Amino acid sequence: MKHFLLILSALALVACQSKSRFEQLLSRTDQFDIAIINGTVYDGLGQAGYQADLLIKDSVIAFIGDIDTAKIRYSKLLDAKGKVVSPGFIDLHVHGNPLSTASFQNFPAMGVTTIVLGQDGSHPGSSGLPAYINSMETAELEMNVALFAGHGSLRREAEIANEGTPSADQLNKMNTLLQAAFGAGAFGLSTGLEYVPGMYAQKDELTGLAKTVSANNGVLMSHVRNEDDDKVEASLQELFDLGEFCDVHISHIKVVYGKGEARGEEILELIDKQKQAGTNITADVYPYTASYTGIGILFPSWCKTNDQFQQVLKTRKKELETYLEARVIKRNGPEATLFGSGKYAGKTLAQIAKEEQRTYVDVLMDIGPQGASGAYFIMDEALQDVFITSPDISIASDGSPTMLHPRGHSTQARIIEKYVIAQKSLSLEEAIYKMSGLPAKTIGLTNRGVLKEGNKADVLIFNPDNIHETATYSNPHQLAKGFDEVIINGKLVRENGESSHINSGKLLKKKRN
Repeated sequence: MKHFLLILSALALVACQSKSRFEQLLSRTDQFDIAIINGTVYDGLGQAGYQADLLIKDSVIAFIGDIDTAKIRYSKLLDAKGKVVSPGFIDLHVHGNPLSTASFQNFPAMGVTTIVLGQDGSHPGSSGLPAYINSMETAELEMNVALFAGHGSLRREAEIANEGTPSADQLNKMNTLLQAAFGAGAFGLSTGLEYVPGMYAQKDELTGLAKTVSANNGVLMSHVRNEDDDKVEASLQELFDLGEFCDVHISHIKVVYGKGEARGEEILELIDKQKQAGTNITADVYPYTASYTGIGILFPSWCKTNDQFQQVLKTRKKELETYLEARVIKRNGPEATLFGSGKYAGKTLAQIAKEEQRTYVDVLMDIGPQGASGAYFIMDEALQDVFITSPDISIASDGSPTMLHPRGHSTQARIIEKYVIAQKSLSLEEAIYKMSGLPAKTIGLTNRGVLKEGNKADVLIFNPDNIHETATYSNPHQLAKGFDEVIINGKLVRENGESSHINSGKLLKKKRN
């Protein structure tokens, strides 16, 4: 009984303090843009939800606590009774160009209020990242956008041939370009070491860039050199070595061909051991067992570019055919490759071969290493779920508005529907943290990703039981359902599950030391 009375006393004290703070707020202003009442607030830091109201004014969270609506004026009142109030989600790995693609509504529809572009070694814009960032300053954006400089893009801007070893002058130019990107507001550098031209980068080149990242308090995000089960440890070690110089981040962590929970735990132990040695390592993951990338992933390292392909057709054609046959079989057969672009979009490699009455190797030889992109069903669910449920790994879609893969339209919804509600392998507070507070911390967003007074008002209102992923591999462009209200920078951009056609996103820039 005494313990119960102490709890009641503590709750009364909190309520009294909240009321006192509310009265203090009223002494400054009683006019607000949005009032959210009766909701269960999840702050984005992994804490359990608690009952509270929330006031928004001038794009900022002005108050969290108990409010008396009779004492304030507001432009919009949102009753969140029976619903969750959480930070907007931050998607650390997104592809596309908001300046040229008609709509990025797939992201707010799945609760994402901030996207991070410039991944896998490639940043948008044909005239360099500073020029692109400048053009974004006045653009109408559907959500907040943060940018990374792409290593492959810097290589091309420094006029380094795909397979070339950069000269000292070219290395200096790359670092100068990277420094300029940081000066324009970039949050870090991304590498795509499994792709052209990143696959040709060597240690000295990457080390020099890592030092520039460190000097600017940035993050080096990497699609590591090889995600196959027998190569992934060496590829991660390459990134860990760069962690001597700067913070490093593993993009879409996976183990291709690996099997079982134990294998996933081995990789987490490898990461934890490196963390204990002092390296700052983070990672993200998407909740699907199919990857999505260019068809060049099926081709050998000596046949990735179109020029290489044409030469191989003349000198090593039979060798290439033998390689492709073995490679496809290793990757779960032709049924496991689903084309997402080009003339075969929507069909598997096995379907195409059957329809055209030829071998799947002949189909690939016809397409070439740069001819299409696709989804590849190559991951083990039990293994990947170890990463998805890890408290230290963010959730990111690796999606875009246009790719033919459901992750671009349903990733965050899938996490709540499958892992929180159906499987109960994540608590709601854990899931929200992995999609808000953790990614904000990862790239250094100090005023987003957490519901706190003074932070920017990127806010979601939803009933977790109503969240539903609608996108499928056969119909991937269906918007997620259930995120009833989405607020970005204090503006209601989705109401009752529908777009309000208000573009209130902002270009976000890294704060320099």
